[in-house]
Amino acid sequence: MRSVVFDLDGTLADTSADLIAAANACFIGLSHDAQLDPVTDALTAFGGGRAMLRLGFSRLGSFTEDDIDAQFPKLLQYYAENIDTHTKLYDGVVDALLELKQRGYLLGVCTNKPEGLAQELLLRLGIRDHFVAMLGADTLPVRKPDPQHLWTTIDQMGGHRDRAVLIGDTITDRNAAKNADVPCILVSFGPEADGVNRMEPSALLNHYSQLPDLVDRIIPNR
Repeated sequence: MRSVVFDLDGTLADTSADLIAAANACFIGLSHDAQLDPVTDALTAFGGGRAMLRLGFSRLGSFTEDDIDAQFPKLLQYYAENIDTHTKLYDGVVDALLELKQRGYLLGVCTNKPEGLAQELLLRLGIRDHFVAMLGADTLPVRKPDPQHLWTTIDQMGGHRDRAVLIGDTITDRNAAKNADVPCILVSFGPEADGVNRMEPSALLNHYSQLPDLVDRIIPNR
């Protein structure tokens, strides 16, 4: 069967403000001011918790990986408790998911967000039931861009690896798709905007209303 696999952060939903808030809570807890900006540092937010902590500590001066390790659990705890304060689905997501299912596609999520947090966020956003499978960063011993992360998601969905597409927003998604020999559609409304075009995806997505027809062109029904 044909299947569509989605990244989560920066693809289905803009989670950057809540991620940045979690990192800033760590610095405030250390008696510093907030070090990250939810707008200008949004791209770093989608690089993960450790990337945000490294950026913040770099603005304070010298630091070690021990500093990162000490704050990372606190970041995760704060984020878990405030996971959907500012997070919103991108415009048109729900309608696109419904239309894809109507056209017979299987839907899944392959994210580098920890599985428990990803499951909770999808539930709170009201879209978890649309996805046959949901694999997070810690579901397997590997994660994107390792192709096994994407392949296993497709397998668990009951799809075929040669009739799947990955929807993402970063070079990590592009590389995962390339490594797995799966076409990749990158959104142009994330923090990099049209800059994702340099990654040479199979297609660009400018609005979710375009997604069903775009996927139909990439994975013909045969």
